[in-house]
Amino acid sequence: MFTFGQIMEDNTIFKISNKIKEIRKEKGITIQEVADRAGVSKGLISQIENNRTIPSLLVLINIINALNIDLNEFFKDFNSELDSGPVVVRKKDTYSPFEKESAIGFHYKRIFTSAMDSSTMDIVLLELLPDAQRPMVETEAYEYKYIISGQVEYIFNDQKISLEEGDSIFFNGRLSHTPRNVGSEKAVMLIVYFFENKK
Repeated sequence: MFTFGQIMEDNTIFKISNKIKEIRKEKGITIQEVADRAGVSKGLISQIENNRTIPSLLVLINIINALNIDLNEFFKDFNSELDSGPVVVRKKDTYSPFEKESAIGFHYKRIFTSAMDSSTMDIVLLELLPDAQRPMVETEAYEYKYIISGQVEYIFNDQKISLEEGDSIFFNGRLSHTPRNVGSEKAVMLIVYFFENKK
């Protein structure tokens, strides 16, 4: 059997989020049905599936049960990809593409994720197309964004911040926000999420 500490190693928590979404879609179960069966809100399931929050162990178990799948079956393909030694290298062809909520023109690739003491760090690349759109979102994490190329406007409820190549921004992801590509070319951002692990 596993412990929650073991689940949090490497990028396993994000594999869990993706697997929840994958199984739910395969079984034709709606987010609302999973929420009702697990005794949580539809919004929480959506946030978990879109890597915007990390569930507690009890909530995770309830969600897996709500999907009508055995815990051992759910976790059978989970292996740690953590390289041995103090240096971890990730080649660009091993970055894992993933999607968040229905957003048009947002192309994410996960570079590296690691649990550290009381938090989890998730590093991703986001390619933002000129016509990219999505609603404002909130993330249960602090977010650091570095603009590798292009021009991006970060929109918050009460302000808009213009950023270009070489600029960066750090903020509490619990503030409603969304980026908008204001240039004519693809914008590329390096994003680091800092999630506080819930007990």
